[in-house]
Amino acid sequence: MRLVIARCSVDYAGRLSAHLPSATRLLLIKADGSLSVHADDRAYKPLNWMSPPCSLKEGDDGVWTVTNKAGEQLIISIEEILHDSSHELGVDPGLIKDGVEAHLQELLADRMEVLGAGWTLVRREYPTPIGPVDILCRDGEGTTVAIEIKRRGEIDGVEQLTRYLELLNRDTRIAPVKGVFAAQEIKPQARVLATDRGIDCVVLDYDALRGIQDDKLRLF
Repeated sequence: MRLVIARCSVDYAGRLSAHLPSATRLLLIKADGSLSVHADDRAYKPLNWMSPPCSLKEGDDGVWTVTNKAGEQLIISIEEILHDSSHELGVDPGLIKDGVEAHLQELLADRMEVLGAGWTLVRREYPTPIGPVDILCRDGEGTTVAIEIKRRGEIDGVEQLTRYLELLNRDTRIAPVKGVFAAQEIKPQARVLATDRGIDCVVLDYDALRGIQDDKLRLF
């Protein structure tokens, strides 16, 4: 991972245009090729970013051009570099889920029929190059479905599932792959983002999955 702190301005050219005026920012370049631009606020959320696959060209004039496969570009005009370092992080062991999330995954995998007639499990913890997707299954029509399970469904969970779907849909053996975002509670903003990306949302009832209450889930 490369960390660059620089005074720079940033322009995005693609489906729309956006401009960040000159300021001191953190540029985060990951081993997967992604680049994100951060300010010293907004928690983890970047000001702008380019997801992989993409390429970075550093010009002699201080202009960095990041281009993705769709031809969209992030143009970063470097005025001054204050820090530039690279670090080898190694293979990440992945997120260790809390007891409720892990149990939700186990229960749903054992009771795929609650999502609809004919739904069948392919595999739990299906591997991808960026980590395992919680459940890979097939719906009643035989379409492959990737399910990401959270205790509380927020925007970062939708982003995580989106990255999984981008990779899974490159695999001709299982594509096309649809997405389902499942959680005990789904925040309104996460639901809006999921809907915009064609991802279905499912509210999971922990007690119902354990057979304590009515086992009808709510699919939106």
